[in-house]
Amino acid sequence: MSTKDDIINKLRETFAPESLDVTDESHLHEGHAGHRPGGETHFRVYIVSPAFEGKSRIERHRMVNATLEAELKGSVHALAIKAQAPGETTGR
Repeated sequence: MSTKDDIINKLRETFAPESLDVTDESHLHEGHAGHRPGGETHFRVYIVSPAFEGKSRIERHRMVNATLEAELKGSVHALAIKAQAPGETTGR
């Protein structure tokens, strides 16, 4: 299973999102810190979940980072997060 699949599965299990998109952007960071051949080092996450209702942007990011703690300590160098509650969706 790929790192992207692990991220998707963990976010689905934890947040039961209405919308989820995980993009591997590693190819955009070739030659930069943390990049490895084969990618799977830099990801962008867009997630909409009721779990984020009433939470600040920082709290939402902490929730996602806590869920993906193992990946962030391991193979993932960078994670860009857009986390919203239902009804807040204003695009990516």
